[in-house]
Amino acid sequence: MKRPILIGITGGTGSGKSTVAKEIYKKFNKDCIAMIEQDSYYKDQSHLSMEERIKTNYDHPNAFDTALLIEHLKDLLNSKSIEKPIYDFEVHNRKKETVKIESREIIIVEGILILQEEKVRDLLDIKIYVDTDADVRIIRRILRDINERGRTVNSVINQYLNVVRPMHMQFIEPTKRYADIIIPEGGHNKVAIDIMVANIKQILQRD
Repeated sequence: MKRPILIGITGGTGSGKSTVAKEIYKKFNKDCIAMIEQDSYYKDQSHLSMEERIKTNYDHPNAFDTALLIEHLKDLLNSKSIEKPIYDFEVHNRKKETVKIESREIIIVEGILILQEEKVRDLLDIKIYVDTDADVRIIRRILRDINERGRTVNSVINQYLNVVRPMHMQFIEPTKRYADIIIPEGGHNKVAIDIMVANIKQILQRD
């Protein structure tokens, strides 16, 4: 099988990067596309107490098992399957189970720090940065963390002000310069998504 097309999609928390990834994913037959979420690669924290896990800075590069992510991406690019970790945000730790992901013609990897690590960037064929206003992103994060991750409003806001925003300015925003394409307004930008899908299809036909 020819080398897959590896697409990296990044942006700040609540930017709509996951929506962009899912919208692109839906435009292709499931037999030819795979999705990898960087969130799945948070480090195992079984050795830490719940109190210590809660204090972890999940927006810092050190929170991720980047070495494992790179290993898995290389395996997929070499037509090998992987066992993708599953992360449980309610207990702040990996589950014992994994998900088998087969290599496909198109592989999407999305997450807040996808473009931060040079070794990951070097593997990517297309690099996308989803750029959305900060006020929209914080509202989306509040709704997501309350509804999906069992957090309180106060805890989400405190985490955003003390950790998420500073980390965004230090590690995420600067990676915009590495992007091939910047998509404003996240998943609501249908025109940009359609252009990306058309471009990917052209690459597949050309190859």
